[in-house]
Amino acid sequence: MSEPSRVAIVDDHPMVAEGIEAILETYDDLTVVGTLSNGQQVIDQLETLAPDVILLDLNMPQVNGLTATEIILERRPQTKILILSMHDSSEYINSALSHGAAGYVLKDVPTEEIKRAIDAVMAGQQYLCPGASRSLKPALANEREQLTNREQSILLQLAQGKSNKEVALELDISVRTVETHRKNIKRKLGISSTAGLTRYALEHGVLQGTGRI
Repeated sequence: MSEPSRVAIVDDHPMVAEGIEAILETYDDLTVVGTLSNGQQVIDQLETLAPDVILLDLNMPQVNGLTATEIILERRPQTKILILSMHDSSEYINSALSHGAAGYVLKDVPTEEIKRAIDAVMAGQQYLCPGASRSLKPALANEREQLTNREQSILLQLAQGKSNKEVALELDISVRTVETHRKNIKRKLGISSTAGLTRYALEHGVLQGTGRI
């Protein structure tokens, strides 16, 4: 029999975190290794807790969910981030996914939905609860996903011929983070090569004027 999946719950509302913990503890194939109240706590305890999945709120004090997602995946790429939020707008959902989250679940879902989401991301799938999926449909009707501000900045640097290392130094982020953003940019734009990124930047005026996109 395989080991239970290790789950950490990060939410600044104790009643929410404790309620989810009580539900998850009823499953034999899950073990809750910690309930924490903000992103900084889970970052500090990441190696000790060694979670397979982190249920992460977006709006928290000290370090918010998006920033925490980036840092967690940089330090422990094998961990799956499952955003658990009350925000159902496509902007929030797209932003979470572009930062590396494996799934997005709204807080008002039935309890079994959270278990279904954990199982899906542990199996290597992306998971959106039905409410999040409905919110994304209008956005998916667009030809392409919008780049985040950080991705736009990185596209500009890459289009100028800079290496991942040079971009990392310029923007004061890690090379691994640059590589992740680069992969997301290529996916969103449907471009597979660096030459293609440069061509896109030229065609869309990215390299003109003051360097702003």
